[in-house]
Amino acid sequence: MTYTVTFRNGPIFDGTHLLDAHALRFENGRVAFLGPAIQAPTSGHTIDLAGDILFPGFVDLQVNGGDGILFNADPSTATLRRIAAAHRGLGVTAFLPTLITDTTEKTRAAIVAVEDALREGVPGIAGLHLEGPHLSVARKGAHDPVLIRPMEAEDLDTLLRAAETLPLLKVTVAPETVSEDQVATLARAGVLVSLGHSDADYETCRRYFAAGASCVTHLFNAMSQLGNREPGLVGAALASGEASAGLIADAVHVHPESIRTAWKAKTGPGRIFLVSDAMAVAGSDLTEFELGGRLIKRKNGILTLADGTLAGADLDLAKAVRTMVEKVGIDIACALQASTSIPAGLIGLDYGFDRVTDVVRLSADLSGIVPIRYDAAAAPEINVEAGRFSR
Repeated sequence: MTYTVTFRNGPIFDGTHLLDAHALRFENGRVAFLGPAIQAPTSGHTIDLAGDILFPGFVDLQVNGGDGILFNADPSTATLRRIAAAHRGLGVTAFLPTLITDTTEKTRAAIVAVEDALREGVPGIAGLHLEGPHLSVARKGAHDPVLIRPMEAEDLDTLLRAAETLPLLKVTVAPETVSEDQVATLARAGVLVSLGHSDADYETCRRYFAAGASCVTHLFNAMSQLGNREPGLVGAALASGEASAGLIADAVHVHPESIRTAWKAKTGPGRIFLVSDAMAVAGSDLTEFELGGRLIKRKNGILTLADGTLAGADLDLAKAVRTMVEKVGIDIACALQASTSIPAGLIGLDYGFDRVTDVVRLSADLSGIVPIRYDAAAAPEINVEAGRFSR
């Protein structure tokens, strides 16, 4: 028995282009047609997108938590299942669970948790991001300064072993606590080394890029700024073609005009991509939560510690795309690339339509993800959960 579903009457984003007047058809869960709507077969079930955008889902390389829990709070497979489900509801089909600066034991537990989750087939997990503990106290942000420390031989060995077992390991480090040789060793092992939470000067950052770092964590935030005589890590990120840079586009962490300037100034082939830096509140109605015993409050779309320090973001990538389009003035297709195929390419992930279970519908006004309704009786092989396709 063959079951079919065809999506029509809305732009289709394939990772590069926003295709108008096109249709996307699946047969037995796999892509059978993507082309001009007038040429698409008419048999089977049809879903009218009513102008909404269909795409293969967001790719988020910085997800600290969701569904009311932080990965740091309990680095386990059960936690990852909750976080993955919460972000799938926000349109994310691939992400890196992110562990914020913590103890050696917690870091090892996070590595094991991701390994176990991958083995058990938890959907969406593309690897692991360790943001710390090898950062600069001077640019700690919401990270616990007590836990920040230099990288030792044992730490390096732990990371190298993790790189062998995980599909992708990303580590955020600062030149103040990690040597160029350590960065080079990690890069040779396939680790995506990202500079962040650093007060290092421009020339130092350029040396670290030359050593093998190829990314920057949340551009502008928790780093040395672009000054008139000292360009800092911001300037190094924009000038270094070998480096890509994540960006929290909520118009809180970075002013839209600063985003616009950076977008135009970035030297390629490295690109700017969007991250949510999502915390426990993602996909929930929580108003507060704890990070390492410190209370973080949620108010008016902002997460802060008691002293007002920003503590992650109350953001999802649909909101980030809308910020880029409406407040920064970026073309919709470019904003979608920055939240999908660009981060996917950075971690070596093929991006595009494959299975019907991974399609995501974004509202035409970019306000959020729209549940895809489907007649389960017409295709009983597809499991429908909460109005969305699911594995």
